[in-house]
Amino acid sequence: MRTNNQTIKTIAILLVLCFGILVSNAMLDYVPAAYSQNQDSSFQAAEKPVSAIDNMPAQRVKVGDIDIAYKQLGNGSDIPIVLVTGGGVTMDMWSPTLLRDLSSNQTVIIFDNRGAGESTIGTREFSINQFANDTAGLLDALKIDKADILGYSLGSFIAQELALKKPDSIDRLVLYASSCGGKDAIPPSAEVIQAFAGSTNSSSQIQEEERIVPLLFPTDWFKANPDYQNYIPIPEESVSPQVLQAQQQAIVNWDGTCTNLSNITQPTLVIVGTDDIFTPAANSLVIVNKIPAAWLVQIRDSGHGLMYQYPDQFSKVVSTFLEIVR
Repeated sequence: MRTNNQTIKTIAILLVLCFGILVSNAMLDYVPAAYSQNQDSSFQAAEKPVSAIDNMPAQRVKVGDIDIAYKQLGNGSDIPIVLVTGGGVTMDMWSPTLLRDLSSNQTVIIFDNRGAGESTIGTREFSINQFANDTAGLLDALKIDKADILGYSLGSFIAQELALKKPDSIDRLVLYASSCGGKDAIPPSAEVIQAFAGSTNSSSQIQEEERIVPLLFPTDWFKANPDYQNYIPIPEESVSPQVLQAQQQAIVNWDGTCTNLSNITQPTLVIVGTDDIFTPAANSLVIVNKIPAAWLVQIRDSGHGLMYQYPDQFSKVVSTFLEIVR
């Protein structure tokens, strides 16, 4: 590992002092005392995000049986960062704050998973393994020998499989709202399971948003911020209910990576909201106990939509990790 013990302690101290979050490191058993974020108890509504990608046309590249739509931002270091989207979302739904901050230092590549947004659906069966193959194919098509990878939710499952399939192609790994799947995974809450059980092929995009979006955030916070279009970018391109169901089935069928995570040796940041009911925070504890020297950052009072709820804190944690851990 390139990260020595002194650097690890430095990261922990910086993160705690700067952001008031919970940090732990599985290798050192270093767990600072709990700190509060001093968040405004009135839950001030977020301003409508302004995204650098709103008017940027997508580019396309052939990968196997599909055309993958992608966008490239910034022009930074030799190693780009590739962001792998979650289930039910498109590349235009990344936090504008995160894209702005990352692209100030690195080339950032975002893309639509198979069947989502502007990427074609292809003929192959949806699976986490296939999504990982698609992502590896994208790196090859763009002639990227090595990249940082940030995966969100479903994207973090893909990122784990990619790290195991093509370890030499990944420099640093960020797993946001993650799980290692299989029998060791802690399942979503009953509310989440019920919401997705109510999805049908005939459901409209608006119906899906109204059913699922409130579950991305703690109840009190969402009640104080009911207009999700103020803080979640809603693009014209979407994910159809049919593709969403296929993504869900891919997750159900996934055997997981829990038994193989010790083979991941890249510097890894695992970040999650303490109130995440899609991928409960306990899943992240499982991951950091299996990946050597992996970092865990938990943001208090935040849910699966952490990057929208507290965009500045989320972006600062990710950026600090990428700046310090080299």
